[in-house]
Amino acid sequence: MSNTRNFKQLSRDQIAGRAARDIPNGAYVNLGIGIPTKIARFISEEKTVFFHSENGVIGFEEADDGVHDPDLINAGKTAIRLLKGASLFHHADSFAMMRGGHVDMCFLGALQIAANGDLANWSTGQPDDVPSVGGAMDLVVGVRNVMVLTHHCTREGAPKLVEQCSYPLTARGVVSRVYTDLAVLDIIKASFVVREMVPGLTREELQDMTGAPLSFSDDLQDLA
Repeated sequence: MSNTRNFKQLSRDQIAGRAARDIPNGAYVNLGIGIPTKIARFISEEKTVFFHSENGVIGFEEADDGVHDPDLINAGKTAIRLLKGASLFHHADSFAMMRGGHVDMCFLGALQIAANGDLANWSTGQPDDVPSVGGAMDLVVGVRNVMVLTHHCTREGAPKLVEQCSYPLTARGVVSRVYTDLAVLDIIKASFVVREMVPGLTREELQDMTGAPLSFSDDLQDLA
């Protein structure tokens, strides 16, 4: 691939903003640590979305104005503000919601995503790695729609979208859609299907940065 790039990668905020557009009105949604937590900032005022956090809260927004109750945080330790009608409950009840299929969507970060929907997002498997399991393993087996937000490649340039995960798995065959700084891809019949790409990026360039074969939607759109 040429070193000259005619495209601009999305920022973390832009990835989150794009994912936010896919959340339907009235949905119960869990946001993972990292880029996914930003999604709450981009929900349209025309929508009512019930954000859930595994430490036991539904119905909140980020408290980003510096004025907040220090006892109110989400599972990622981000300060939150309760909305009208919010609910606080036991940690075990929160996990029962996740495991019982009562959360409509979750958005998670990832270390690797395989073409068949396998997800690895908690450990690299290296001896000095600090595992961060959190609630991801419960979310991915109980939530109806599992989405991933991540950069397309690592800082070293290695693809995160691969044919088969080399890191320890969080779960098998659970991811349905991936949002990256370069594209939006659906996982259909064990294959990455590109729905949107950033303007100026060619199909060949995207394939070069992906560790699994890509197919492209007939109605391929610009990602913005």
